[in-house]
Amino acid sequence: MLHLRIIVPPDRTAAVQELLTGNDAVTHVVVLPGAAVEPVGDLVFCDVVREGASAIIERLRGLGVDRDGSIMLEKVDTTLSAAADRAERRVPGLGVDAVVWEEVEHATAAESELSGAFLTFMIVATVIAGIGVLLDQPILIVGAMVVGPEFGPLAAVCVGIVRRRPALVRRALLALGVGFAAGMLVTVATTWALTALDLVGKDMLLGARPLTEFIWQPDALSWVVGFLAGVAGMLSLTSAKAGTLVGVLISVTTVPAAANVAVALAYGVLNEAAGSALQLVINVAAIIAAGVLTLCVQRFTGRHRRTEHSGRTQGGPADR
Repeated sequence: MLHLRIIVPPDRTAAVQELLTGNDAVTHVVVLPGAAVEPVGDLVFCDVVREGASAIIERLRGLGVDRDGSIMLEKVDTTLSAAADRAERRVPGLGVDAVVWEEVEHATAAESELSGAFLTFMIVATVIAGIGVLLDQPILIVGAMVVGPEFGPLAAVCVGIVRRRPALVRRALLALGVGFAAGMLVTVATTWALTALDLVGKDMLLGARPLTEFIWQPDALSWVVGFLAGVAGMLSLTSAKAGTLVGVLISVTTVPAAANVAVALAYGVLNEAAGSALQLVINVAAIIAAGVLTLCVQRFTGRHRRTEHSGRTQGGPADR
């Protein structure tokens, strides 16, 4: 269940009220005339099941409510209401599978900002992964996976492509490009500094590394893993039950590969740098392809359910 708090220009309140009260997905409608001060308008509250939220928001935006008033969306963790239960039964599908496109777009736009925090996390993650590569330590690689923030921009690219938001795609690609470049440059400098302190050495890179050598030796499974990671990551983003460990899965072949590129470049091992770079490109491409495909499937199934539901509700009494 989602809670909508809407500031409506007075001349559109009747239309908004009719829209909300006439929709099977909406319940708990409250209208407070003249309650809003900035912007001036009527305050409307309602609860809507996730399966119908995007359609409601789209129609509210069609009335210009977002332009002349406001639409705020909040998640409701617990609802004890027979009216809410009826609304959930009336709307086809499961809330956990429903995609609230405005929510997803807003979340990915925020995650794709090229901020100081984003760059810091990218640098820290890449340096940790670089040390993990030299020590052949999966624990450090996993630590870098946890810290890495790159899934936000990757998801934003997918959402931007599906929602046809070129500005979002450009912003996300910029964040990815600058983030990876900054992380790799600092990792090169860090590798040189640690080598000067005699804490690491080129022999560690050239020696046997059975636990991390997959990072710079891409194969067909690299695409498979990246594709599955993209599906899992996008489902976690759009689902109401997002898993907290999905970021680890998404980072498995991105941050470590970038770190291995940096370490190999620092020591002039070009063949390993090239292999790691190819691994990075393969998995970024696979994640984006999987993310776009997942969103397209979700968009198609959502439209199909709405069409079926609309056909049933417009039928005669026997259809209801």
